[in-house]
Amino acid sequence: MSRSAVIVDALRTPGGKRNGSLGGWHAADLAGTVLRALGERNGLDPALVDDVIMGCVSQVGDQAVNVGRSAVLAAGWPDTVPATTIDRQCGSSQQAAHFAAQGVLSGAYDIAVACGVEVMTRVPMGASSVGGEPFGPLVTERYADRETLGVRGLVHQGISAELIADKWGLGREDLDAFALQSQQRAAAARDEGRFDRELLRIERRTWDAETRTATATGELLTSDEGIRASTSESLAGLKPAFLPDGRVTAGNSSQITDGASALLIMSEERATRLGLTPRARFHAFALAAADPIEMLTAPIPATRKILEKSGLSVDDIDVVEINEAFASVVLAWQKEIGFDLAKVNPNGGAIALGHPLGSSGSKLMATLLCELERTGGRYGLQTMCEGAGIANATIIERL
Repeated sequence: MSRSAVIVDALRTPGGKRNGSLGGWHAADLAGTVLRALGERNGLDPALVDDVIMGCVSQVGDQAVNVGRSAVLAAGWPDTVPATTIDRQCGSSQQAAHFAAQGVLSGAYDIAVACGVEVMTRVPMGASSVGGEPFGPLVTERYADRETLGVRGLVHQGISAELIADKWGLGREDLDAFALQSQQRAAAARDEGRFDRELLRIERRTWDAETRTATATGELLTSDEGIRASTSESLAGLKPAFLPDGRVTAGNSSQITDGASALLIMSEERATRLGLTPRARFHAFALAAADPIEMLTAPIPATRKILEKSGLSVDDIDVVEINEAFASVVLAWQKEIGFDLAKVNPNGGAIALGHPLGSSGSKLMATLLCELERTGGRYGLQTMCEGAGIANATIIERL
């Protein structure tokens, strides 16, 4: 009898703005609070969990020394529950979901938790490469002669986003229009309560960077802080972020965000034995890699690959969640793959809701699952670009 890997539940914190309501949380405590809540609301004995797989990008400072294990202990779970922390850049917790589900499918696990955390207020993006040469001399030399929009050698993601806009003929107006749509969709989803099932309302804790002290406010953060009342005029008034005459701005890029999220994954047989109702099953997985200078284009081959592997077509997919690292990433992907944008990020994306790096994969999966349930859709696709030119893609089937 073949095994299937199912999602029993998915939970995330609201996205906290940088220096906002979640900045005072230690990453282990924030993730541990989500783990504890996930177990409690499913009546799960955490001692049954075979492994906890945590996605985290900046594994230094508060997020060092296997923050996944620290989160398990912070959750108050038995010290017999193992955990590990992985880094596939922005797709870290989506990869955690792949590993957890594949472990269930192989029979190595019966129950696993895939999760992610990033408190970017306290551990800034890039902190893990400070003082080092992350790519190494051979890689740096390999791309030294490449010139990208006036920049030689390896470039950061902002330049890649500009390159994509240039290559796919996307103007500033196109990027800003997509960003405005993201904000409007997110605001509508919030106001209509579409995020309610996936959100863990959590205490606001602020952070004083100068004294490195946290303050618990006694108030709850109940919705994503990044949603703004943007207008076409306000977006048009923003200066380019990476090139003097560029098209990419803070308004059409993802937000720096604090957050944590988790998925409860198990075999369908074990869910039945525990009296739990599976909400979706994992249908297909794919990975792809692309030019590390055009590093944000890998969702294109990843999507093609997973559609081919699954035997599904664009028309078979009911909802898509693609991470809005930059508006140009999604629009270029859409031009190549051909999805109707009406079913892509229908509740907004990282431009409005934030991008807490290592948490974004399981965060998007929570939103994808809830949207399939809300609309009665069958298949959902998730994909995201990742640093150095890689991408994950996942298809789930609502049950």
